Amino acid sequence: MEQNNDRSLFELSVDAQARSFLTETAKWGKFLAILGFVFCVIIVLVGVLIATNYEEFGKVINAYDNNNTLREMGPAIGIVYVVGAVIYFFPCLYLLRFSNQMKAAVASDDQTKLTSAFKNLKSMFRFVGVFTIIIIAIYLLGTFVAVASGA
Repeated sequence: MEQNNDRSLFELSVDAQARSFLTETAKWGKFLAILGFVFCVIIVLVGVLIATNYEEFGKVINAYDNNNTLREMGPAIGIVYVVGAVIYFFPCLYLLRFSNQMKAAVASDDQTKLTSAFKNLKSMFRFVGVFTIIIIAIYLLGTFVAVASGA
């Protein structure tokens, strides 16, 4: 297979093999996005369950350990679960949009949909990347505080 190295990046074309890869990627992306939405709902339900039934959980905790601090943290733990589910929702949304638009772009040879699909994929990776940086910063700050308070 001969390749033309004189072509610029803006003259790229999507051949049959690339179409196949993009179609399969869209299918897997849609599967993972839907699964992510299901997990978001489950996480929200668990968070609401913990926040509203923390006294029942406290009774179980007190059976093993007479520490009231854990029992009183029930609503806060529930809120953390719900916030986590909301944060997890957005990468799933971007992935679903990517998948739907990529499938439509490949089926109709629509450059606008292809560009929009890649825009959503970029947004998903940017969101996950920024969130990862934030989590690493929180871990580093927590480590610094733990070391400073222990010294």
